[in-house]
Amino acid sequence: MSAEKLIKTPDAKETPAVIETPRVIETPKIVKNPRVNVDVLKQRIIEQKKKEKVKRTVFFSTVCVSLGVLTLLSS
Repeated sequence: MSAEKLIKTPDAKETPAVIETPRVIETPKIVKNPRVNVDVLKQRIIEQKKKEKVKRTVFFSTVCVSLGVLTLLSS
């Protein structure tokens, strides 16, 4: 008996079995709180409006500056 026969080699036909684990989807727990803090909501709206105002200001100032630069370069 030769040593080559004693060495176990996997056959190309054999494929390992894939074990799939079931996926459990947990639903988020909803806490029902009958009270809502209106001041917090108002503060969020105010902060959101401030951000939008800054974005508009930056946009329009950029447009005005670029038009000014183009006017100076074209003359």
